[in-house]
Amino acid sequence: MLILAIDTSAVASAALVSDDALEGVVASFSTEDTRSHAEVLAPGIEDLLASAGVTGQDLDAIVTGVGPGPFTGLRSGIATARTLAFVWDKPLYGLMSLDAVALEVAESTDAAAEFLVVTDARRKEVYWARYSLADGQLPQLEDGPHVSFAADLPELPAYGAGAGLYSDVLRADPGFSNEQPDALYLGQFALARLAAGGQLLDSTPLYLRESDAQVPGPRKRAL
Repeated sequence: MLILAIDTSAVASAALVSDDALEGVVASFSTEDTRSHAEVLAPGIEDLLASAGVTGQDLDAIVTGVGPGPFTGLRSGIATARTLAFVWDKPLYGLMSLDAVALEVAESTDAAAEFLVVTDARRKEVYWARYSLADGQLPQLEDGPHVSFAADLPELPAYGAGAGLYSDVLRADPGFSNEQPDALYLGQFALARLAAGGQLLDSTPLYLRESDAQVPGPRKRAL
């Protein structure tokens, strides 16, 4: 199974991942800029496919990170994934973006049995979720996602860029204090869950906040 994974909940990233043991990760890219998703995503995906010698018709599915994340950045990735899925007539799945960091933690560290994944929500708040980990299994979501002040989070080891920002009040892991959700791990998580017979989400975004932009109400009468 060949999947194109896309995530723009924090940075813009995309990856081609396969369940073929000889291929695994086919290709991937990720930016460091958290504010240029729309400009870099489509050209990045085009280059990604070209470098791998893959066309849209070669894909079996598209997976998009559905957040939580800021409105503008998150919409860029989801809109791109929806458009490509429609044009190429491919199944589209969603996956919570924090799952990508949880899988990276599980594969790269001696993670505790329970831990937090924390990303920056701006406005002095964080997006977070609590996971549990059992040997040989995918990280299991136990609580979340939520948006709140860092000081209100449970007293557990915390991973991700949000934890690094508030290391004074969180048990931030120094080796994972800058990690953002990445499409590479998102795609791998999706493949593993599908292989285990699990379900994925649809592409509905997890904003967790009301939009700052509001539709104007009716004008008040002057008299």
